[in-house]
Amino acid sequence: MKQDEAMGKKEEEIDRSYREWEEGVVKPRIRKFDLKTSPTRFYTPRRDNGHGFLEKVGFPGQYPFTAGNQPFEYWQAFARDAARLGYRPDWGGSGRVGKYGGFGTPADYRDYLLKMHSMGRKGGPNIAFDLPTQCGYDSDSQYCAGEVGRVGVAIDTLEDFGIIYEAYTGEMDIDRVPSNFTINAPAAVIIAMYAVLAKKRGIPLERLEGTPQNDILKEFIARGTYIFPPGPSMRLFRDTCVFCTRSMPSLNINSIGGYHMREAGASRIQDLAFSLANGIAYVEAGLSGGLLVDEFAPKITFNAFGGSMEFYNEIALQRAARRMWAGIMKERFSAKNKRSMQIRQPITAHIGCISTTLNRPLNNLVRAVIGGMAAGMSGSIPGAFPPFDEPLGLGHSQEAVQLQIDATRIMIYEAKVADVCDPWAGSYFMENLTDETEEQALSELRKIDNMGGAVAAVENGYMAKAIARSAYERQKAIENQEEFIVGVNSFTEENEIEVMVNRVVEDTYDQELLQTAEQRQIRNLKAFKRKRSQRSLARALRDMKAKALDDHANLMPSLCDCVESSATLQEICDVLREVFGEAQPVKL
Repeated sequence: MKQDEAMGKKEEEIDRSYREWEEGVVKPRIRKFDLKTSPTRFYTPRRDNGHGFLEKVGFPGQYPFTAGNQPFEYWQAFARDAARLGYRPDWGGSGRVGKYGGFGTPADYRDYLLKMHSMGRKGGPNIAFDLPTQCGYDSDSQYCAGEVGRVGVAIDTLEDFGIIYEAYTGEMDIDRVPSNFTINAPAAVIIAMYAVLAKKRGIPLERLEGTPQNDILKEFIARGTYIFPPGPSMRLFRDTCVFCTRSMPSLNINSIGGYHMREAGASRIQDLAFSLANGIAYVEAGLSGGLLVDEFAPKITFNAFGGSMEFYNEIALQRAARRMWAGIMKERFSAKNKRSMQIRQPITAHIGCISTTLNRPLNNLVRAVIGGMAAGMSGSIPGAFPPFDEPLGLGHSQEAVQLQIDATRIMIYEAKVADVCDPWAGSYFMENLTDETEEQALSELRKIDNMGGAVAAVENGYMAKAIARSAYERQKAIENQEEFIVGVNSFTEENEIEVMVNRVVEDTYDQELLQTAEQRQIRNLKAFKRKRSQRSLARALRDMKAKALDDHANLMPSLCDCVESSATLQEICDVLREVFGEAQPVKL
């Protein structure tokens, strides 16, 4: 009792002193500079909302995971060996998957991967697909002229898929390295190709590792590479979730992309709330397929939250996200496995590509380091992402990649940013900011719940419209100089210097190959169609259509049969378009 009384008196004293400080120090200075409010904030023990450390922060690796998923991560166990031996680990992802990339034809990308292997970068494929593939069209479609192989590699057939994997044999066979597939609407077809390729190589499916993005909801909300309406799209997710859990248990199910929504203009709170709402919808889809939550939830991953230069806010976002997801999984879905409650993502805080500028691009390295510092202070590797030449065009130069890797190394080995888990734990300021972020995101999440969940909020256009409004407001703030971007809307006078870096290493992607990729891919596709059996193809597509008409059936075995029977990506998707219909864009 005496201790409580003493604590109460101490809090009253802090409150009184705080008011006196505001009146005697802060407000006179505000008046001196003719401001409406102070441009800074100061936090005291009385501004931490009665924070309970064990309940709201805890220890790294323990519920509610605010302080981090683990006391240290996999890469930290090998960091000193990496420095001594000089090898170049993948700073992010699983540590065994290579740099995200893809261009041209499958043979072009295969050769690029072999080149990377010769340079010591021997991670598994982390595949970017071109827009026709992402939208379920073959390279010879009338809708695809000029887009084949441009922003990723073109994949029309199982044969194409197999050509990429000619770079992965022997000690790097597909059961020894993981694969990442950044694709959503036709993700089920790509997963089927992966399964059939393993079958052809005599590799058991349960040994396959990797991550398909398979996050269709954010396509409706932000990116736009959807094919089927939300309902049938979620049916495909359900089928992949069940298939992967039961047949490919080492494969992650999806990678939820809040980062993509931020790139489209979402606010920090929208990024967090919409991502978690989508995660809830995916968990519900898995349960509807007859799975138990702890069977599959540990294989749900998140691509990344975040994407701004606001250092403190991005750290608070990561801490709030971990705590919120843990609470959702434990309280809403009664998960018991702690891995079901953890947000697993390759990177945490980062600046996002949206924060890079075409003006004075070398400044982007400074920006990326700031993002890396935030990541290191919020439970992840302090990665300097993205390379400085991100806004200059497709593919990062080798110089930019070298600077990115070295910046990450300097933060790890010289600045020792990652030597302390959650260094902000218990900070009056950071705990208050984390609570504020969580409260605002929970309010937005409740709004979506009241609509019927993420699928309903996609169908009624709520999330897409909210992001569009947020993007407009931010752009208006930049144009009105309410927000400043160095070298873009401020500090652009004649005496400023444009600092450039010589590019002494050849382009990452061969420009001549890019120019001819479309005609070469179409020629290969025509040859592929001539040599296949039309009878087995027709049977497989007919059987798949019958399964598609039965909402209780799982489509994945039929998709595997179609792929093995030489059906092209578009032929499969066209049958599903006939059954499911096509999604229509939201009118903003």
